Amino acid sequence: MDEGIFVGGGGEGYGVPQRLLLRYGNRHGLVAGATGTGKTVTLQILAEGFSAAGVPVVMADIKGDLSGLAKAGSETHKLHLPFMKRAATIGLDLVYQGFPVTFWDLFGEQGHPVRTTIAEMGPLLLSRLLELSEAQEGVLNVAFRVADEEGLPLLDLKDLQALLVWVGENADQLTLRYGNVAAASIGTIQRRLLVLENQGGAKFFGEPALDLFDMMAVDPSGRGRVNIIAADKLMASPRLYATFLLWLLSELFETLPEVGDPDRPKLVFFFDEAHLLFDDAPKALVDKVEQVARLIRSKGVGVYFITQNPADVPDDILGQLGNRVQHALRAFTPKDQQDLRRAAETYRPNARFATEDAIKEVGTGEAVTSFLEAKGAPSVVERTLVRPPSSQLGPITEDERRAVIAASPVSGKYERAIDRESAFEMLRARADAAAREAEAAEAAEAQAKEREFQNARRWDGGAEPARRTTTRSSGSRQEKSFAEALTQSVVKELTGTTGRRIVRGILGGLFRSR
Repeated sequence: MDEGIFVGGGGEGYGVPQRLLLRYGNRHGLVAGATGTGKTVTLQILAEGFSAAGVPVVMADIKGDLSGLAKAGSETHKLHLPFMKRAATIGLDLVYQGFPVTFWDLFGEQGHPVRTTIAEMGPLLLSRLLELSEAQEGVLNVAFRVADEEGLPLLDLKDLQALLVWVGENADQLTLRYGNVAAASIGTIQRRLLVLENQGGAKFFGEPALDLFDMMAVDPSGRGRVNIIAADKLMASPRLYATFLLWLLSELFETLPEVGDPDRPKLVFFFDEAHLLFDDAPKALVDKVEQVARLIRSKGVGVYFITQNPADVPDDILGQLGNRVQHALRAFTPKDQQDLRRAAETYRPNARFATEDAIKEVGTGEAVTSFLEAKGAPSVVERTLVRPPSSQLGPITEDERRAVIAASPVSGKYERAIDRESAFEMLRARADAAAREAEAAEAAEAQAKEREFQNARRWDGGAEPARRTTTRSSGSRQEKSFAEALTQSVVKELTGTTGRRIVRGILGGLFRSR
């Protein structure tokens, strides 16, 4: 029998005990509520429950509080007595314990570094991250297509920056094949990449790239590892945060095999501050999120959105979230009242109370809940006292965090960045080769002219040929002009195909500056 994850129960005036059934854990879910109503504790107990059932968890830690999952709760904690009272009320035998945690950090400061490559991110998500217009996104798509056709790996930011310079230098030829490649669009993309680089985003792109299966591990006792991504600093760049989590979700979708309806999820993914994903998002991106949410459950992955208001989530996605924990919503304005009614209407009504009133009235640590039950139908909405966590409520110390990181099974795997040959180095090598060949051709031509000059002197009995009677300054200008024309001709000849249109501007304007 699937006992599921015990979320909470009731005392007087509350409903039956509430459980999230593991076999429906991949049917996605929603945790919503105003600030300070208990969403973080709900996240913590759900992560504990999935981990105890052998299901790995991925979650972002916005405030640093979730790091307490790595440490057992304590009788010395200030909330110990209230926790025990709550446990007795809902019939829970509360046992304090910690859980296997792996800390991650895009900036490599509070956990193992997380990296992906530019190629894996792809033009759609990268355009979202850079806030590009449709025309600019089109140019970025051209750059990715050229990289594929020319065998230029795009691993880090400097690879993409170098490729964009190359695309700009060869815009005339590329426009004939792919459509307009405007220099202004390339300039805008380059500026946005510079901003991203200055914000620390460059650390996210490169190798070694994250192996998703490192996030799907279990500990020796069979408990799923809880992967906590430090997001306090990341939230200063909310678009990077949202794009990173969407990329992670998309990679899971592309990588994992179909498993149908497993008896428990293969992985559960918590998307905190979910509104950041949808704010000002283009329709193409929202459609992609909807597609992933609809199809990824067949890969055994459950996705849980955490946000203040259910209205933050588009209706097409909200309708796929079968497991729901709704903490209190405030209704101070007409819009708040409309959102409250809308939230209440998404629950299966309970004859004992009005759902709309319950959502307004529940206190901190209480919630209105509905979970999928037999045959995947949503249960009747219930008022629920949320159970206390078994792990520590609140963050662990920095020393404790460092100890967890050092003992991690992936310790040392991602800490050192690797910079192998990719588009930047390959384009630089092509430019260097083209420049050397042009210089060699120029030197050969100069030698031929010198031999011609010497032969002419011998035929004339050592006299200076008439064509050399010009001043030294004039001759130098003529030879320089000839050399420039020759260089242009040679470079054009050497780079007559799309794959070798390398000009000296790339060498002098980009690579020597690095």
